[in-house]
Amino acid sequence: MYHVTRIDETENQVPAAYVDRSRGYSRQLLVGSSTGSPHMGLFVCHLEPSGHIEAVVHSFEVSLYVLSGDLVVSMLGESIRLPTDHCLNVPVGVAYTVRPSGGPVSWLQMSAPAPFEDGRRIDTFFTGEQLDLADALAPDLRDPRNRNAFRFDPSSMDLGNLAGIAGGQAVNAPTVSASMATALLAYSGIGVRMLIDQRMGAQLHTMFMVQYQPTAIAHPHDHPFEEAYIFVEGEVHALVEGDELVLRPGDVLWAGVGADHGFHNRGDGLVRWIETQAPQPPAQHSYRFNRDWEYLEEILGNGEADAR
Repeated sequence: MYHVTRIDETENQVPAAYVDRSRGYSRQLLVGSSTGSPHMGLFVCHLEPSGHIEAVVHSFEVSLYVLSGDLVVSMLGESIRLPTDHCLNVPVGVAYTVRPSGGPVSWLQMSAPAPFEDGRRIDTFFTGEQLDLADALAPDLRDPRNRNAFRFDPSSMDLGNLAGIAGGQAVNAPTVSASMATALLAYSGIGVRMLIDQRMGAQLHTMFMVQYQPTAIAHPHDHPFEEAYIFVEGEVHALVEGDELVLRPGDVLWAGVGADHGFHNRGDGLVRWIETQAPQPPAQHSYRFNRDWEYLEEILGNGEADAR
């Protein structure tokens, strides 16, 4: 099963629970239980310059990725200003408020598992707390006390910039705390930069940036978890459950558990998308490539192994 939509294809709405608990807030549902997903609620949210959302707590995990503007999130005793391309994880059961900083703001919001859309249970609660603080600073990503926020830097996807200089990088050169968890994963012309995962406190989902160099290809495969792709740059050809798709900025693809999918950058420029997964991938067997099992079928003689 898969689903394709576009950002701004449908009208933004104010969720019923937020009508009296927010001002200048609206959102568009991209992926949720109504589109076939039990594990993922994906939205594009908007706040007007004078807007706000009152202190709220969820029974699901949330991450926010700022698409435009500056968003102030207050939680856990601090107010954090998130400029464009910054992201933050809100753990289950943590109260938080959001407001813009100086102008309109839009962000991608990922919830795991999917919020209830049928009203059979309440999963969003407004606490009445005053959480917002006067001073809101952008997160210092090198500060070891940072636990929930991160930033996507396009230059971090450039392997040439990561090669370093003779003698290594200066002590003050890194922009994030350096570790295997923040390293760029690169293979076959594909780069992956983790944004939200366990190191940011997430337990139920992940969020990361993917970049395809020209001619890069991921052969058809499937997963034991759901994935969503929010395309932000370039044009990519996809094969999803046998259907050929061409995906461009603003397109959103959701692939359910077991849905075959693969991607090929046939152009001369970069392709980039934000990807989310829910639940988090297992330690092993996250990918099931069709060609690996077709090879086994071949060496066993079209799948007919000797009876034992």
